[in-house]
Amino acid sequence: MEPTRLTVNGRTDIGQVRQENEDSIYCHCDEEKPFAFIVVADGMGGYTGGATASGIATKALAANLDGLLSPNFLSASLAEQQLLLQATLLEGVEQANREIIDTKQTRPEFSQMGTTLVVAVIWQNFLIVAHVGDSRAYLWNPYGLQRLTRDHSVVQEMIDAGQMTSEQAQSSQVRNHITRALGIAEPVEACINSWNLKESALLLLCSDGLTEYADDHAIERILATHRPALDSVDHFIDFANTDGGRDNISVGIIEFCQRAGAIAEFDGNAITLKPAQKHDVTVRKNQHSGN
Repeated sequence: MEPTRLTVNGRTDIGQVRQENEDSIYCHCDEEKPFAFIVVADGMGGYTGGATASGIATKALAANLDGLLSPNFLSASLAEQQLLLQATLLEGVEQANREIIDTKQTRPEFSQMGTTLVVAVIWQNFLIVAHVGDSRAYLWNPYGLQRLTRDHSVVQEMIDAGQMTSEQAQSSQVRNHITRALGIAEPVEACINSWNLKESALLLLCSDGLTEYADDHAIERILATHRPALDSVDHFIDFANTDGGRDNISVGIIEFCQRAGAIAEFDGNAITLKPAQKHDVTVRKNQHSGN
């Protein structure tokens, strides 16, 4: 088996309308080990509040994941490493949520802030993705595009109930209304899925500043045609800005190179973290001008 090779690129852009970028992105690729991750957060709650919340989230996740490759981790079995990775990711999500809530309590001007979150980590050929809100992760390989996350949003619930099509959701007046976010309540309700990758692939993470304009067909076309693959980051941002750029746009890509084999397989290890008492929430993102 050929060794796993990972490369990463990411960028956030203010867009064409907003006065401040409330998105945050953090990308990391280890120089020696097959380990990489991307964190994307899309803040809300006013200009400064949104940027603060998304910044807290990306920093908290990065701090947890940056320290993962300890001697204890590297000496563990692959199964144990996967469990350690999952636990580290969960701890980071919970820490980010806690820090945002704590900041809101001490800074009244940030009382409405919160953020979406999507984070993807690859260790060797193991991929794990966590998300809260409507920032997304996609996987593309020569067999096609697979969306790895399901939006926590009002329109997604309507699609699931058969009350709206995906095409109608693109122009819905409630398309920016999300049902989960970091910084709303404890404990946080996050979804975590994992896969074993058996095929060279591209992993895309993005905020809804991209998916506001690019449907799955457009995303697949850009990932399939632009090379070097990591340059697709710039093509995605240009695509959204050309079509209007009404929101901030964040895009990150991990290029996973592995031996030839089968399509990435979902291993069935799907986890939804449920709070002891459900906190119902519907949050409208982007509450300031420029909606």
